[in-house]
Amino acid sequence: MPPAISPISAPTLPSAIRPAGETPAGSGFQDIFSSAVGQVESMNRQASASVESFLSGEGEDLHTVALATQQADLAFEMFQQVRNKVVSAYQEIMKMQM
Repeated sequence: MPPAISPISAPTLPSAIRPAGETPAGSGFQDIFSSAVGQVESMNRQASASVESFLSGEGEDLHTVALATQQADLAFEMFQQVRNKVVSAYQEIMKMQM
């Protein structure tokens, strides 16, 4: 039997058009952004720890070190691209005339 399909949650309205007194059900952009920064930092710390472990001779395999550093690098590059898109969208919004 195929797995059940989860329901799609309704999107929350931005605070500018949300009725007064109503709070959003999900987390805001700041929470999502902070979480993403935390994940990238965590991957960077793990990669640094893996490199230090390898260099000190504590038995870390070279391929594990290479994989950890590549994952941290890719996570940082993806985060940079997302940030660039957000900044670009913000700049486009600021160009709009009201």
